[in-house]
Amino acid sequence: MRNIHFEIDYIKNPAGSCLASFGDTRVICTATIESKVPPFLEGKGTGWLTAEYAMLPGSTGGGRKRRDGAKRDGRGVEISRLIGRSLRAAIDLASLGETSIVIDCDVLQADGGTRTAAISGGWVALYRALQKLAEIQGTSGPEAYLLGQVAAVSVGIVDGELICDLDYYHDSRAAVDMNVVMRDGSLVEVQGTGEKDVFEREALNRLLDSAEEGIARIRQAQRGALGIS
Repeated sequence: MRNIHFEIDYIKNPAGSCLASFGDTRVICTATIESKVPPFLEGKGTGWLTAEYAMLPGSTGGGRKRRDGAKRDGRGVEISRLIGRSLRAAIDLASLGETSIVIDCDVLQADGGTRTAAISGGWVALYRALQKLAEIQGTSGPEAYLLGQVAAVSVGIVDGELICDLDYYHDSRAAVDMNVVMRDGSLVEVQGTGEKDVFEREALNRLLDSAEEGIARIRQAQRGALGIS
């Protein structure tokens, strides 16, 4: 795996923020608390979490990445929904009351694995925001809202070798490419594709085992950045 680092409070204004670094991939993740919920949840006494993902101009090679306009990039929409689903699995929405948390993930530099870095960094930003929310609502701390720790990693098979945490070089050559999201020891989501060929069930098992080991390392880095045991 690449070097993994989470720098908390990278931006001071949001309730929580984090710069997630996976090798040369850099993603800024922020968490904002809003004292309202979407219309479909009004009056139901429960909260919500949503996410937005974007790649900033200059984040990729091969020319400038255009900013999203009125018509959003389809890939960005799909990844935003993935991040939202993943991080909603981390919290008990009912415990928030009628409060929303918005996670924004902006890719500064892309070298593969931006969505998994965004999920992992997003959880760190979320934890910091929940610390602030606990102060506002007078609860015992983030654990009053959390169901578990969420992290994600990419795995793949490249030239017959199993690789965990794919950079762009590996991702562009992968015969099998998979993104795995876990909460503690349980799977939240698995996205896997035979990019160039089919793959056997035994390979799937090995990929999941590798992802679980990689996520254990990411979890350790998350907790180290937050100073929690």
